Amino acid sequence: MAKTRVKYVCQNCGYQSPKGYGRCPNCGQFNTMVEEAVEAARPAKQNRQPPGMLRAAPQRLSEISSEVGERLYVPLEEFSRVLGGGIVPGSLILLGGDPGIGKSTLLLEVSALLSQTAGTVLYVSGEESARQIKMRADRLGVQADDLYLLTETNLSSIFEQVNRLNPTVLMIDSIQTTYIEESESSPGSVTQVRECASRLQQLAKASGMSVFLVGHVTKEGSIAGPKVLEHIVDTVLYLEGDPFQAFRLLRSVKNRFGATSEVGVFEMGGDGMVEVPNPSEAFLAERVVNAPGSAIAVTMEGTRPLLVEIQSLTSPTAFGNPRRTPNGVDFNRLLLISAVLSKRVGLKLHEQDIFVNVIGGLKVSEPASDLAMAAAMASSYYDQPIPADLAFIGEIGLSGELRAVGQLPARLNEAAKLGFKRALVPRLRRKLDGLPSGLQVIEARSLAEALSAVVPRR
Repeated sequence: MAKTRVKYVCQNCGYQSPKGYGRCPNCGQFNTMVEEAVEAARPAKQNRQPPGMLRAAPQRLSEISSEVGERLYVPLEEFSRVLGGGIVPGSLILLGGDPGIGKSTLLLEVSALLSQTAGTVLYVSGEESARQIKMRADRLGVQADDLYLLTETNLSSIFEQVNRLNPTVLMIDSIQTTYIEESESSPGSVTQVRECASRLQQLAKASGMSVFLVGHVTKEGSIAGPKVLEHIVDTVLYLEGDPFQAFRLLRSVKNRFGATSEVGVFEMGGDGMVEVPNPSEAFLAERVVNAPGSAIAVTMEGTRPLLVEIQSLTSPTAFGNPRRTPNGVDFNRLLLISAVLSKRVGLKLHEQDIFVNVIGGLKVSEPASDLAMAAAMASSYYDQPIPADLAFIGEIGLSGELRAVGQLPARLNEAAKLGFKRALVPRLRRKLDGLPSGLQVIEARSLAEALSAVVPRR
């Protein structure tokens, strides 16, 4: 009988140690070292081939076919966009998101659609009963004869049902509840998550079956479990959104078969996730024109241009240290732009509280939104509205200069399509092709020059 030993594993980063610590020496997190019993390694001659392990012989590179198999079409355009045009057979896809954001709802909708177009789909849930899933399906109006439900957490039992049904797509909700009997660790531990993901990867590559994994997230917003989990899978998707807003963003942060940073937009309603074909129009639907402190930024999410409204409010502070409160923008970016406005433009923001908000629950991290943020802050400071038909594109440097951004023609075409007549951009170094004819492009070299043209001082 093989001997067992004890080790302590950090549930945040996977660091292993023969003794426990109150604080992980690797990642610095407190109370994350968990005791796990580990069976001693067997001699090499007794090691067996793990189930589903690929057996392959070396091949010459010139003899390997480069033909790509046909993707599985998903009749949900926003979902297909994020995946790069559809699901690649044999791929392993990880979906993460906050609790209650709609991960299970989205996967159930996708499972029902795939069962109608691609073949048999097996949906495995370790957190809900079959009756609960059926209740959600009735609420969503899901009707699918080739969609099978299984409530199981034992990976061996799941593989038995997979061999019996031979589904085209396998859904695991969630990977933190799945376990293998060979390991004495509890479900959700680093060891269990890593081993289960590895065996599901071997299943996907050996059979050509596409596998979806739902992953829990930590309080920092990253997927729980070892970082190797994100290295194992082919695609990592995050479902984001403000829980008090109806919009949800499906964002791709890793994709071996398509572009990263691609975004799909959905709206959560009583009948489930509904795709938003024109997100810019939806985000600007409730905009109040001619209101001081409001500016329109044209950002890029993957290959898609998005127009978002950035609002700002400046008010005299009642404290010694003025507040800087961002919502949807990076805090350090807000500090940088406020410092440039104070030093290069002459706004006395050292005595003002500044609040910046991105409408719709979006998170904007692209530097191309700097100019719109600065314009909104100046508009609120002078209490002068920005023209309603004007959009802003540009990055701001520490010297107050405006720097060019990429994919400018696509941004301007999107603004023109939504009815904007003017766009303020950094000075163009050369003439660009593909610019819309009905849009006036206003060029500026510095932030002071740009603001003087659109926000007149009182």
